[in-house]
Amino acid sequence: MRIVRQLVILAVLAGIAWGGYEAYQVYFAKEAQTQQRPGSGRPRIVVNVEVVPATVATIEEQIEAVGTTVARRSVAVVPSAAGRLVAINFEPGDVVQRGAELARLDDDIERANLAEAQAKAEEVRRAVERTQSLRRTRTVTEVTLENVLAQQQIALAELERAERRLADRTVVAPFAGVVGLRRVDLGARVNESTMLTTLDDLNEVEIEFSVPETHYGRIAAGQNVVADGTAFPDRSFSGKIVSIDSRVDPVSRAFKVRARVPNPNRTLPAGMFMHLVVVLSAREGLTVPEEAIVVQGSDTFVFTIEDGKAARRSVVLGKRQVGTIEITGGLAEGDQVVVRGVQRLRDGAEVRIVSPGNQASAALRK
Repeated sequence: MRIVRQLVILAVLAGIAWGGYEAYQVYFAKEAQTQQRPGSGRPRIVVNVEVVPATVATIEEQIEAVGTTVARRSVAVVPSAAGRLVAINFEPGDVVQRGAELARLDDDIERANLAEAQAKAEEVRRAVERTQSLRRTRTVTEVTLENVLAQQQIALAELERAERRLADRTVVAPFAGVVGLRRVDLGARVNESTMLTTLDDLNEVEIEFSVPETHYGRIAAGQNVVADGTAFPDRSFSGKIVSIDSRVDPVSRAFKVRARVPNPNRTLPAGMFMHLVVVLSAREGLTVPEEAIVVQGSDTFVFTIEDGKAARRSVVLGKRQVGTIEITGGLAEGDQVVVRGVQRLRDGAEVRIVSPGNQASAALRK
């Protein structure tokens, strides 16, 4: 039994050794192949690398900020008179049009007053017609006619007030928007300070945010912004700056800015916390991927490919963006820059360019 166990252990060890050898052949031997140089006993090392060309791209200067969404128009809906609620014609979240009836107060007295005012106005109108007819035959004086006309103006004014008081018993939407939660119940007594609900115009939202005073002269209406929120991790919302505060807060040393973002599906509510990126300027510049940059002490360089060999080039860095770096000196557009295999390169080393996605490229990415 001991012999069998030892044989099994030896077989396992042999399998591990063979697997290690195969792994070496796949992942390391293909990265750097050693060949005999013709006429020389010295080996030469060929390093597998991936390259990309240096390209001209748009370089944006940005600032980041956080802010809160604000409805383009927002009001607290309150009645214009005191009374008892006899109808509530909305549900929370309803989209209503301008002039839509949201609620109605009891209006029996106002309707009776309106009927009385209408009757008085009609009576005075007929009196004016009779007086004018008599005046044409000089049966009454001019003063009598003037008095009747004055009474007509008073009656019409009373009629207008009665119509207005009746209209005030109905609460209507001042603009199209989305209504919020009900704050009162049917049958409750309300007055001019009782909030029935809220109304927000959310077809567009404004995001109010603060910017340090050092950027005051660089923020302008019309600049692009991109916003995102934690509630929508996979979405971004684009808009433009529409207004800038004329004052800098003396405590925070920042000023308020508002950007307007289209919101056609009313996705964004009022009061939501948002993260914003403001594009201050944009220009064209030469860029390479970040992984192509090598820093050694005070020297910054990349490796380019010249006649099948790696050439070390010192470069001057510009602005960093996500995944790329601007190069302001040391490279030209179209230069092939090494982005994989950089750690194994030396100036003048022979290289083999591999395509992304093949087995050798996969080894470089490990």
